[in-house]
Amino acid sequence: MPHSDNASITPPPAVIVERPAPTDVHSAELTVLTYNVRGLPWPIAKGRAKALRKIGAELAAMRKEGRQPDVVLIQEGFRSEVSNLVKASGYRYWAQGPTRGERASGTAPEDGRNYRRVRYIRFGEGWGKFTSAGLHVLTDEPIVEVRNTPYRYCAGFDCLANKGAMLVRLAPPDLPQDLDIINTHLNSRGASRVPVKRSLRAHNLQTEELNAFINNHWQAQTPLLIGGDFNVRNAPERYDYQAGERPYVVVSEFCNHPSNPCDGQPPADGEQPWLRSQDLQAFASDGAVSVRPVRVERVFGPQPGRRRLSDHDGYLVSYRFSWKPAVASETPASSRSVKTPQVASADIEMSGQP
Repeated sequence: MPHSDNASITPPPAVIVERPAPTDVHSAELTVLTYNVRGLPWPIAKGRAKALRKIGAELAAMRKEGRQPDVVLIQEGFRSEVSNLVKASGYRYWAQGPTRGERASGTAPEDGRNYRRVRYIRFGEGWGKFTSAGLHVLTDEPIVEVRNTPYRYCAGFDCLANKGAMLVRLAPPDLPQDLDIINTHLNSRGASRVPVKRSLRAHNLQTEELNAFINNHWQAQTPLLIGGDFNVRNAPERYDYQAGERPYVVVSEFCNHPSNPCDGQPPADGEQPWLRSQDLQAFASDGAVSVRPVRVERVFGPQPGRRRLSDHDGYLVSYRFSWKPAVASETPASSRSVKTPQVASADIEMSGQP
C-alpha cells in the first residue's frame, strides 16, 4: 500500500514490565564462634598455655584475612593465659563470668530440694570452688551489659569450677536493636567421675536453671543467640530434658529440617546431628528483628601434620537478621543508653592504658 502523509499510524502496544514491589526489608549478618579451649590448669592438663597462645594467633590470622567471628564464646578458659589469647586475637571487648566467688541468682528449681549437694566427696563434691566458670565473650561490638549466674547444682569434679551462664548484651551498629548473647557450660558426664545417674540429675537441674536465667533476663523483643558446651553428645536423655520448654531453637535442629537448609550442614542420614557434638548454638526472636542461621562450619579441627589445639572443634554459625525499619523503630530501645557496662575493654585489660 502506498504511503500517505495523512495516514494514521497505530503505535505498538505498550509493554508492561512487572517489577516486584519493594519489600523495604533490611538485613545484616553476624557470626558467632563457640569454642571449648580446654584451658585446664596443670597438672590436670599439660601444654595448655602454649595452645591458648596458638588459638589467639589463629583468631588473629582470621582477623587479618577479614573473616574473624563477630563474637567468640569460650568455655574452659580457666587459666590466666587466656589473657594472652585475648591480646593476640585483637578483639576490643572482653567479658568474663561467673567468677569463682559469685553466687547463683534467681529462684532455685523446686525439684532440686531433694538433690543432695555433697554425695561423692572422693570426686570433688564439697571441696569448694577452685576456679571461675571459665566463660569468656570476645567481640568488637560494644558491650552495654553483662549478667552472670553460677549453677547451684553440680556433680563430681565439675563442682570444682563455678560453672554457670552469662548474658552479654551488645549494641551492634548494624542492627536497629540490642542483641543478647548467652554463653554456658553444663555438667560433664564421664569426666565428672560419678555415676551417670548422678551427673544426669545435675545436668537436668542446670538445664532448668539455664531456662529460668534466660526467661528472667531476656526480653523477647530482643534477638537472642546462645552457645556453649552443653555436654549432650550421644546423650538424648540430656538433650531431650524439658525440650518443649526451651525458650530457644537449636541451630542443628533448625538446619536439619528440609525447609530450613543452612550452608555447611551435613546430611543427617537418619541421625540426629545435635547429638554429634558437645557444643551447641541456638537462637530466638519474637520481636521486629527476626534471626535465623544461614551457614554452619567446624573450625580449629584436625589438620594434617598438626595437633588439635583443643579436644573440641570450634563451632561457627552465621546468622542473618532481618527487619523492616518502620516496624523496628517502633520497638523501644532496651539498654543502648547504658554507660557503665560490667565489662573491661580488652585493650585496657591488657595494657593498663586508657
